[in-house]
Amino acid sequence: MIYASIYHMKRTTIFVPEPLERDLQLHATREKKSVAWVVREALALYLGTRRPKPALPSFTGVGASGRSDVAERHEALLWTEPHGGPPTRATPTRRASTPSTRRR
Repeated sequence: MIYASIYHMKRTTIFVPEPLERDLQLHATREKKSVAWVVREALALYLGTRRPKPALPSFTGVGASGRSDVAERHEALLWTEPHGGPPTRATPTRRASTPSTRRR
């Protein structure tokens, strides 16, 4: 069933200098492998080591403030205005309940 493993491969032609082809033949013979197998192994190894490392996401480092106390101060940092003052959101005022507005 050698055709089952070849079925998922693509045929290609490469041009190599004669000395390299001779070394390839010798290596394949010594290893008791086909030339095609040796070429596939060599290509996989070569391309595997030259794969570019994945780039970091574009937002990496956006929050780098240079401060080391952000975790301890997260509440204060989150609940103040960007310019350092207290939050300016309107807080609802509670009306004093009078006997006429109180529910029974």
